[in-house]
Amino acid sequence: MPASDPVRHPDPTDNRLNRLSAAPPMTPRRRFLLGALGLAGAGVAMAAFRDLRPSGSGSMAPELIGGSNDWINTEGKALRLRGANGLLANGGVVLVDFWDYTCVNCVRTMPHLRAWNERYGPLGLTIVGIHTPEFEFAQKRENVAAAARRLHLTYPILNDAKYANWSAFQNRYWPRKYLIGSDGKIVYDHAGEGGYPETEEKIRAALLKANPKRTLPRATGLLSAEGATGPLTPELYAGNSRGTSQFGSPGGMKEGQVATYDDPGGHQDGYFYAKGQWKSLPESLRHARSTTDPMEDTIALRYRALEVNAVIRPETGAPFDLYLTQDGAPLDKADYGADVKATSDGQTFVHVDAPRMYQLVSNRRFGQHELKMGTTSPGMGLYSFAFSASRSLDNKPTAATGKPTPATGK
Repeated sequence: MPASDPVRHPDPTDNRLNRLSAAPPMTPRRRFLLGALGLAGAGVAMAAFRDLRPSGSGSMAPELIGGSNDWINTEGKALRLRGANGLLANGGVVLVDFWDYTCVNCVRTMPHLRAWNERYGPLGLTIVGIHTPEFEFAQKRENVAAAARRLHLTYPILNDAKYANWSAFQNRYWPRKYLIGSDGKIVYDHAGEGGYPETEEKIRAALLKANPKRTLPRATGLLSAEGATGPLTPELYAGNSRGTSQFGSPGGMKEGQVATYDDPGGHQDGYFYAKGQWKSLPESLRHARSTTDPMEDTIALRYRALEVNAVIRPETGAPFDLYLTQDGAPLDKADYGADVKATSDGQTFVHVDAPRMYQLVSNRRFGQHELKMGTTSPGMGLYSFAFSASRSLDNKPTAATGKPTPATGK
């Protein structure tokens, strides 16, 4: 599959992190870097994409960095690649996956990771999910552990809160996969979504190279979901560190201040608009008062996509309901996102009880719509919107997960 354009956004280490969607029809989660370079066409895009990648394949993989408190699904053990009890011992192979639980591109790869873990885990493969956070709240181990449970991830997870492993691997992308052979060298790497058959074939080859006597089952055959093509609304950021140019309300963001906004109407794709009282913070836009009507203070946007996701946090710690309308009415049941519920009188809402990404809309067809949301709670913190042009694969385990996958070496 041809890659989508790489995209840039800031981080604590060098202000040059990237999220990718390398499988069409998903568009980049950030601005079009290759477009800005004047590159066009899949072949040109792939060539430029390779040039932008840091060195990976063929180099020696760095050791994993983290104490026992940084690990999840390892029964309290800190794992290492090398050594007598390392993951690479006795012909082991490791697939490192850099991810963030608020990244829709990352979440969309999870069905494939779970399938590979089930199929090849007993045969010498260990998947290590290195969670490097984008937002400050995602640094917390308990939030990462909750996300792993919600996504049914039973393989080892390393909480890379301070970017130590990200920096050691010289990584710049979410999601990013590095396949490490039993000799400790990176034998393959892939940035972004897609490339699933190729990645699985590389896993199989690495397992057989480490132990030619292994008998492998058939490949999973799990492919990307198909979707629409055409212009897709870019990811939108609600914080003033990145979202000022995407905020369409007159007067703009007032950094660190509470401002009262009137919805101007006539919304344009690629912008979001506030009505009522909202406080502008570096990472988020926060509702600044309690109301009796959930649609008195709202966020509205015009978008073009199949699915809409939003990263939302209950800032006070108290859960709240976020009410939704699309094209001026409650969501049709056929267009519910995975997190949408309905009241007895047909109003549609999402119950926000944790800082995470919520799927708001999963339309029957790709198209342009007007989405509006509102809550009575002063605890709503809106961080970002992400849009998809293809249906997400079912993010449930393909079999009973049971206990966490053993990770004590092979």
